[in-house]
Amino acid sequence: MTTPEIAPLHEDLTFHGPLSPERAARLIQSLHPLAGAHVLDVGCGWAELLLRVLEAEPTATGTGVDLDATAIAHGQANATARGLTSRVNLQVADVAHWQPDSPADVLIVNGATQVWGGDPLQHTANALTAAKNLLRPGGRLLLGEGFWEREPTEAQLAAMPVPRDQYGSLAALVDLAHTHGYRLLAVEQASLDEWDVFENGHAQAWERWLRANPDSPHAEDIRTKADRFRNYRLHGWRGTMGLAYVTLQAP
Repeated sequence: MTTPEIAPLHEDLTFHGPLSPERAARLIQSLHPLAGAHVLDVGCGWAELLLRVLEAEPTATGTGVDLDATAIAHGQANATARGLTSRVNLQVADVAHWQPDSPADVLIVNGATQVWGGDPLQHTANALTAAKNLLRPGGRLLLGEGFWEREPTEAQLAAMPVPRDQYGSLAALVDLAHTHGYRLLAVEQASLDEWDVFENGHAQAWERWLRANPDSPHAEDIRTKADRFRNYRLHGWRGTMGLAYVTLQAP
C-alpha cells in the first residue's frame, strides 16, 4: 500500500518550527545589516522566515532549498501572492549535494542541521563547518538547533528517538560555535507555547485525516504514528528539549 496523503503542515502552521511571528521579527533584526544582502535558507520548508526577511528589507534577495516539493510549491505561491518572486528563488534540491552560485551574506539553518547527513551526534558540528563554505567571510548565520533545557531522565530518553549525546546545554552549543570561529551576536530559545503550537499542527493534521478516512486500510498506521509522536512529545521532550535560535557572525 502506498503512503496516504496527509494534509501539509502549512494548513495548520505559519512556520515549520516552534516560532512565533514576534520572535521571527526579532531574529530578522539580529541579522542586520540586510541592505543588498543575499540570504540563503537551507532546509527552508515553505520558506516563511526567508520571505519575511525579504519583506523586511526590500533590497535583499534570497534562495531557499528543501527536498519537500509540496513545501516549496507552497512557498512559491506565497512569494507570488506577496510580490516577492523577482527577489527569491526556491528550489527542490538535496542540500548535501547542492552548491550556490556564490557565497551568501546571511545563511539560515533552522532545525535543519541534519541536511548534511552523517552521525546525528555530529550534525551541529557538520552544519557549522558547512556554513562557512556557504557564507562570505564575516557573514551571519542564524542557527536553529536543539539543546537540553534540563537533563533528560532515563524514562524521557526511553520515550523519544533522541540520544542523550545528540545535544548538550545552550551554553555548550554556543561554545561549540565559538570553537568553529564564530562570534555570538544574539541568542533566544523557543517558548513552551511556541513548541505546543508546532506540535499541535502535526497532531491536527493526523487527526483530521483519521476523521475523514475512518475506514481506510491506512487508518491503523496513521493512528499508530500519531500515538507514537504524542508519546515522544508528552513523555519525552516537552519541557526538556529546547530549540535555540543563535545568531552568529562567521569568521
